[in-house]
Amino acid sequence: MHIMEGFLPWQWCLFWYIVALPVVAYGVIQIKKITDEDPESKPLLAVSGAFIFILSSLKLPSVTGSCSHPTGTGLSAVLFGPAVTSVLGAIVLVFQALFIAHGGITTLGANIFSMGIVGPFAAWLVYKGVQRIGWGPSIGIFLAAVAGDWLTYVTTATQLSLAFPVPTFGAAFAKFMVIFAYTQVPLAIAEGLLTVIVFDYIMKLRPDILVKLKVISPKVDGTSKVVV
Repeated sequence: MHIMEGFLPWQWCLFWYIVALPVVAYGVIQIKKITDEDPESKPLLAVSGAFIFILSSLKLPSVTGSCSHPTGTGLSAVLFGPAVTSVLGAIVLVFQALFIAHGGITTLGANIFSMGIVGPFAAWLVYKGVQRIGWGPSIGIFLAAVAGDWLTYVTTATQLSLAFPVPTFGAAFAKFMVIFAYTQVPLAIAEGLLTVIVFDYIMKLRPDILVKLKVISPKVDGTSKVVV
């Protein structure tokens, strides 16, 4: 759930802009570096952005009366890292705020921080952890997508609790988490499964790009086919 236009006090709007913009600026530098080194990664970058836009636009009613949606950031976070994903997330959030009244301009910094930074960073950390353990990439991308989705909502609950700590921050956080938790857990699992399908298709179609991006490790068998 993006925080809607005008919902946060102006001080918090400014604070989240200040926190989010340096990460987005660094992400722009990373995008230029990646696309300069490997121009073939541009279509995959576009697919990752489209994946975020489509999934995060699917507003679903919540049993609590609120609404919820997948985030789609796990795929990009694993492929390109959290900084690049913050740029894609920012672009998506601007379009959604301007054209489908989803989120807002004053709350853009807060929404970028939750969906474009914290969620992707959690997804990236989880995937790296799974790689270190030695589990397969499909398990890694599933857990990454689930973590990226759910941590986005934990961050949103934290942001709202900081802005409206009534009667206390803890009580407000518990209330906001309850509002989101009922629908977001199954949504996160569904997003994880969908992300695995897309990732597996990319891995079968162009494993060479995933190797260049250091998403999977190359192991060349006797037929010179890249496997993982």
